[in-house]
Amino acid sequence: MVTTPGGPALGEPAPPAQVQVLVVEDEPAIATAIAHRMRAEGWQVEIAADGLAAVAAAARLRPDVIVLDVMLPGIDGLEVCRRVQAERPVPVIMLTARDDETDMLVGLGVGADDYMTKPFSMRELLARTKALLRRVERSVQLAGTAPADPAITLGDVSIDRGQRRVSRAGEPVHLTPTEFDLLVTLALNPRTVLTRERLLAEVWDWIDASGTRTVDSHVKALRRKLGADLIRTVHGVGYAFEPAEG
Repeated sequence: MVTTPGGPALGEPAPPAQVQVLVVEDEPAIATAIAHRMRAEGWQVEIAADGLAAVAAAARLRPDVIVLDVMLPGIDGLEVCRRVQAERPVPVIMLTARDDETDMLVGLGVGADDYMTKPFSMRELLARTKALLRRVERSVQLAGTAPADPAITLGDVSIDRGQRRVSRAGEPVHLTPTEFDLLVTLALNPRTVLTRERLLAEVWDWIDASGTRTVDSHVKALRRKLGADLIRTVHGVGYAFEPAEG
């Protein structure tokens, strides 16, 4: 059997690439606990303890996902996220010590995909990270097999699923990957109320009642970018996409 140096035998499929995680956390006990749990999954994990080190590590490692604390020495997590996303889009889960929706919306605005409030369950962090990785993988696969005309046009909103671009009234609107997936899910079911639980399952790929605030915050972020008139709240139930009449 012929093999390549350090690799699989010729003709055999290559093993799946190992997940690379960057943990940015200045509290050693928390950083070590996260790294230990994720390494138990077989993932490669590197820790950065301040903002500038995190930006440098992200550029060097090109991680698959970043777990990022908001409060950091040097530059804070929001600025880290902004700089990292400007260089190369990467999935980010933000950790915050404050249960403040304004802070959460700012985090989503600079490119974070999800957030968790301290103290958090290590099991839930792992579940959310796995779900985020699955969504990214699914998006890559769909991009490679996009239909010839993947656009959705509803009223003055145009959504190009192949190019993952959105415009309203001809003006481009920049959305994070999660915001885009949420918008597509709502737009594929116009004027239909989708529960928070369904949105969690279809967009975030996990089901947990504690995640409904994540849905709410992402909807608010969408409204800030696209306009408050497009998504209707059905109190106690969920949301519906309401395109303007043509």
